[in-house]
Order: sequence, then structure tokens, then C-alpha cells
Amino acid sequence: METKNSVLSLQKEPFHRRTLEEKLLVKELGPEQPDINIKEHIHDRGRSYTRSFSTSWYKKKAWLTASSETRAMFCFPCLLFQVPGTEQAWTHTGITTIKHFYDKANKHEQTKSHIENAMRLALFGNASIAVQLSEGYRTAIRRHNEEVDQNRLILKKVIDCFKCCGAFEGALRGHDESEHSKGLSDLDASLNAAFDEHLQIVTVFNGTSKTVQNELLDCMLSVAREQIVDEIRSTDFISIIVEASDIPAQCQFVIVIRYIDKAHNVQERFFELVSLQNATADSVATALLERLSSIIPAEHKTKLISQSYDGASVMRGATGGVRTKVQAVYENAHHVHCYAHQVNLVMQKVTSHMTKVRQFFFDVTGLSDFFSRSPKRTGVLDKVVVHRLPRSSAARRNFPSRAVNTVYEHKDDLLQCFVNIRDSDDFDPASIREAGGFLRLLEDEMFSFFLELFHLIMPHVDILYSEFQRRSINMIFIARAMKEFKVNLQKISASLPGLCDAHNSNLQQQQEAKKRCTRGPGELQTLATEVCDTVLAHVMERFAFTKHLISATLLEVDKFEEYNKEFPHAALNTAAEAYPVLNKSKLKTELSLIYSNDEFRKCTGVVALFQLFQQNDLQGIFTETVALLKILVTTPMTTAEPERCFSTLTRTKIFLRNCMSQGRLNALAMLSMENTLVRDIPDFNNRVIEKFICLKDRQEKFTYKK
Repeated sequence: METKNSVLSLQKEPFHRRTLEEKLLVKELGPEQPDINIKEHIHDRGRSYTRSFSTSWYKKKAWLTASSETRAMFCFPCLLFQVPGTEQAWTHTGITTIKHFYDKANKHEQTKSHIENAMRLALFGNASIAVQLSEGYRTAIRRHNEEVDQNRLILKKVIDCFKCCGAFEGALRGHDESEHSKGLSDLDASLNAAFDEHLQIVTVFNGTSKTVQNELLDCMLSVAREQIVDEIRSTDFISIIVEASDIPAQCQFVIVIRYIDKAHNVQERFFELVSLQNATADSVATALLERLSSIIPAEHKTKLISQSYDGASVMRGATGGVRTKVQAVYENAHHVHCYAHQVNLVMQKVTSHMTKVRQFFFDVTGLSDFFSRSPKRTGVLDKVVVHRLPRSSAARRNFPSRAVNTVYEHKDDLLQCFVNIRDSDDFDPASIREAGGFLRLLEDEMFSFFLELFHLIMPHVDILYSEFQRRSINMIFIARAMKEFKVNLQKISASLPGLCDAHNSNLQQQQEAKKRCTRGPGELQTLATEVCDTVLAHVMERFAFTKHLISATLLEVDKFEEYNKEFPHAALNTAAEAYPVLNKSKLKTELSLIYSNDEFRKCTGVVALFQLFQQNDLQGIFTETVALLKILVTTPMTTAEPERCFSTLTRTKIFLRNCMSQGRLNALAMLSMENTLVRDIPDFNNRVIEKFICLKDRQEKFTYKK
């Protein structure tokens, strides 16, 4: 195909006959440099050899071009301008012989005509030398660059305002978005005289319009994501954590990516809040896979080693769930259920399994709701009890353990509080009626028994739940925490006879006074034992390690001495099967050495062991062990980080903007949740400005002239 800059095209339609646009295009394209077939058989001094054309000549002679049709070489600048005195051999016929080519080319380079043609090509499209040397031109350039400096300064100020907003979750401007709406940029102007003067006198660009702010937010989001993707692509393994939002009438989920950065620190980065039309497994999986393909190159799919979701069936379904669809593309992405949610599921199972326990928690929640619905009731609570009753969080699906403990610790004060409300003439009939009901509830011996029982159990559930919210949680840590929880629950179970005896006599007297059917003396202990047994049974069931998590036991420091005597071959086989990237034989050799060395037994966990390898530059020696450590550290055990993201997203959406697009919410969320990352990105402001300039052709001046 004939191109505009080819020799044949320039000979058919000379350069001086073309339009300015066509000429500029030819200059931009430069000389066409095809690989032409020129060979010469040379006999010299009794020897015969063949010389042929080489494309390396183009690098040595940048002005050289050639024609595939005529198999000849030409001078590109001379072919374009052909000033008087230009050699015809380099513009019309071309050089077809290879012998002494360099001598001919060097001689041509030194001719006046070639130098003039090359100069005309270099200056074509630029201002003339005379104009460039003129004082007026230099003054115009200086003024232009001063204006560019001022415009860029304004952009940097606005970007700094956005970064400040993100760090402290402050409002960008008022709710109405009108031109008179005040925001953080106006505050900056009041503190910066130059900025304020610019805003007062500028007529074209002030940097505070809604359109400019939206475009800057898009650019800031883009730069932050590019930084995260760069970090991800330089790490060995990554995990994704996905949490669906439970905001009414909205279907969305947040993506958090966990990995080890170059400084060997575990990072969980917010990446994107994705909004969907519906929450089916197909739509969620399609959106998630689309994002993953932009993060992980096709040749590095094995880097994704785990995926963590909440307990929703659409996420964790073994046949048609999101995890199955993701693992079909990323086969090493093992599913890890959120362990914090598993604590919630265990407690939910207790209430759904036992009617009396379910009713007890409903009653406790009712106590909190009674006071939260009326400031007047809350005033009595503050005066008598001097302590608010906490409410359960629907978003976290956590049971009101704090409410249980508060009611137990302030039971007598609550009784007095309800007596005051019941006997007061200042409350409406509904409040008096409900206060009387709750008064009888607190005096009920069965309620008191469950209150004391769960006051013993709930602190251990809370400890377990809070431990599972840690960002640095790993599989070995979970096993140790579950072992402690089991021991503590067994101690509670052993103390049940004394607890039940204390309540049995009071319960029988209360039932006889109310002429109810008296419960058997062993019924309370039966109920209490069933509660403890149910919790323990479901804990053991839900927290049993799956096949790909058994590999964590290989690096359980407490067992190194035991493993030194008997190597854990079964766990090694499981690890090699779950993670094919590991070299099984080398891993066995490395682990054997680690088990026999006392220095490694002093570590307190997987993270400490990993840091020991990094600090002593052992990663090049224990390559497979370090790879396994990275896998264990990267594997998430909880989706608490996405839930924290949703908390920030909710505050961001309510406080910063009442109406905003999904893209803008993503940008504000990124600035809020990853403010440290944004602050540490080198030359962040200039990178944002360069992207802002390239978004579209702008009337304002942002590009420097020379």
C-alpha cells in the first residue's frame, strides 16, 4: 500500500504541491524505510563475495529512505525540498549500487544543498528564525509560560484541597452546587492572597467550577489506581476481598485487593465500588472478572491465590456462585469465607435453633429500641442509669452483645428507670404500658438466667469477633484463637451447675406465685448445656480448615519441634496440590532445615517468620518457604476491610455530596480510604495535571512553550 511519505508518492505528487496539512503529516511520518532487496556480486583481487542492503543503515543515516519498487536509496530532505544544486541521483534515479555507498553518503551529507534541505525540513511548521529571535516573540512566550504557571498553580491548589477533603472527609462545597456555593477552595483562597486575587480577576479559568472539579477527581482516581496496579504487578501473589452492600434499593459491591508491597508490608487497597442492576451471580461475576482482567495480565493469572466473600449464597455457592465462576478463570483463586461472618453465623444458629434463646435476644433488642424511639425516655435513662443501651448493627449482622452486658451490669438501675416511667404522669399511655412490660421482663427469673448465661458467653464471642477483624490475620492465628475460644467455652460449660442452682429456687417460687406449671429442676441446666454445645458444635464445623488451608500448619511455629521429629508429609502434599507454583521437593528440604533450627522457633507467628527472612536476606535461599509465607500472609481471613470501606463510603456519600455519579463517589472514596497512598505517590499533583490536560482540547493554557 502506497503511503504519503513513500518515495513513489513523493515523486508522483511533489512536496511543494501538497496542502499544509499533508506536508505536516509527511514531516510527522518521517522517511519511509523499507527493507529493499539490493545485492551485488563483487570480484576484487581474485576474491568473489556478495554485498547486500542492510536496514541498520537507516540508524546510521536518519535522512535515508528507499523505494521497494525501484530498489534504490534516496535522501528524504532533498526529495522534499530540492533546492537549486540538489543532486539528481538522490532525488530522481536513486542510488542503486552498494559499492562505496558510505563514501557517497558522507560526501552527500557535506553538500550545501543537503544541509539547506535538512534545515528547511527541521524548521518546517515552526516559527521562522527571525521571528523566534524577535523580542516580541520571546515576550509572548514568557507571558504564555507565566500564564501556564498560574493555571497550573490553581490546579495544584484545587488538588491539594481535594486531598485534604479526602483525608478528613470534609465537604468540597455546598449541597446546591451553584456558582455561589462555598467550599474548601474558597477557604484556601481566603488564606492565600495570590489564589484569592486570581479568583477575583480571572475571566476564563479559575479552577473551581463543578466540571473542572469532576475532571480533576477522575484524574486523581486514575493516578491512584495506576499506582495500585503497578504495585500489584510487582508482587508475587494477590487476593481479592469482595463485600456486597446492604444499602436498601441499591445493588453494589466493593473490591479490596490484598498483597505484599515492595517494603514487605501487607496492604489492603480499596480499588472500586461497583454498581449493578441486579445482584445475581452472573452479573456480579461478570463485573468482577472484567475488573480483574484490567489488573492481572493474562499470563499472570496464577498470581490470584484467594477470593474472600461474605456468607451470601450468591457469592459462596459451590455450583453457581461467584466464587465458582471466578475460579473457572483463575484456577488458583481458592475461596476463603469471611471468618468474622462465621462468628455471626454461629450465634445466629443458636437463636434459630432454640426458641427461648431467640425470644431472649428479641427482648434485649426491644429494651434498646424502647429508649431510642423517644428523647424523653432517653432523658430518664441518662438521669437514672447514666449509660446508654447500645443497639445492634444490622450492617455488620452482629448480635447485641454490648446490650447484653450493659443490661446485666445496670439491671437494678434499669428497673428503677422503668418504675419512674411507669409511675410518672409525664409520659403517654404507650410509654407507661411498655415500661410496665419491660419491668416485668427484668424481674422474670428465666430472662435473668439467660442474661447471666450470655453475659458469660458473649465476651468470648466479642474477643473472637474483634480478633478476626485484624488486617494481619492468618490461618495459624485463626486456629490458635479458636482453640482458646473452645477452652473458655468448656470452662463456662463446667460452671453451669452452680449457675443453674442459683436460679432454680427463685424460678420455682416465681412460677408457683404466678400459678404456672413448675419447671423441672434440671431444665435450666439442659437449656444452658444445649446453648454451649450448639455454639461449640457449630464453631468446630464452620472453622474446620479446608483442603487448601491445611498448608498453613506447615509453618505453625509451636509445632516445629514436633515436626523435626516427624515431618508433616500429609500437609506438604496438600500444600503442593493447592498451590502448584510451589516446588514440593525443595520446599521439603527447606522446611526440614527450618524445623531443626532453634532460631526459627523463637518467632511468634507467620508474619514474624516472614519478616525474619526478609531482614536477614534469606529469601534467595529459602525461595519456596518464602513463597508459601507470602501465600499465607496474602490470604485474607476476613472481609472487615471492605465493610470498613462501606462505612467510609456511607459517610462520604452523605456528608460530601447529596447527589453524585458513581465515578465521583469512587474518586472521593479513594481519596478518603487511601489518603496515605495518595500522599506518598511521587509527583502526584503533576501527574494529575498532565492527565487533566490530555482529557480534551482546552481553551485555557496549561502547556509550556519553548
